[in-house]
Amino acid sequence: MREEQIGGLRTRVTGGTDGKGGGSGPLVLLLHGFGAPGDDLVSLADVLNVPTGTRFVFPEGPLSLSFGPRDARAWWIIDMARIATDQAAGRIRDLSKEIPKGLAPARETMLAFLKEIERQFGADPRKTILGGFSQGAMLSCDVMLQSDRPYAGLVQLSGNLLAQPVWGGRMPKRKGLPVFQSHGMQDEILPYAGAERLRDALSQSGLAVEWHKFRGGHEIPEPVLQRLGVFLTKVLTIP
Repeated sequence: MREEQIGGLRTRVTGGTDGKGGGSGPLVLLLHGFGAPGDDLVSLADVLNVPTGTRFVFPEGPLSLSFGPRDARAWWIIDMARIATDQAAGRIRDLSKEIPKGLAPARETMLAFLKEIERQFGADPRKTILGGFSQGAMLSCDVMLQSDRPYAGLVQLSGNLLAQPVWGGRMPKRKGLPVFQSHGMQDEILPYAGAERLRDALSQSGLAVEWHKFRGGHEIPEPVLQRLGVFLTKVLTIP
């Protein structure tokens, strides 16, 4: 693995022909969740069964949090007090109509980052998959819907439907796009119902959603990783 600044973001790069992103293989870009360190998902590159030469890119969120573990990062700020209040009251959060203030800046950062990745890595969008976990999943979905690049697929690990007034009108433009989506039925952070809303909205717009629910919380269990490897291999080896 190597670290470098790409598009203004600290980035970990691994895989490829040399373990440091070398070669011209397909590319998988994954965004970490809110409050996680920038290297939170890097270990996935070692356990996912993907085509030889696949390169992995893990950018770090630009925001440093003053609470939580050291090196906690974020793509935009979340109202943690509201989450705690909703949980205490037993309310199921519906994020589908919300458009976080920080979403647009995060999107612009990622669009610029992807442009730089394409330039530096010679990455073919048709062999590039975007995705992430939790907040990173929602940002990757937003970026996919806002971009016009012909990306190969989208990975949504424990995400939710967000910004429906914006996303809804753009989803049909991605008709046929392969999507891998997983969610825990006991997730206390991002509700299972919100994941179902996302799945249904994508499917009804013509995207090819591969849906995996599991008994668990806000996590990525081993069975999901195994199925994700199959998905990545299938999508990245399409001629």
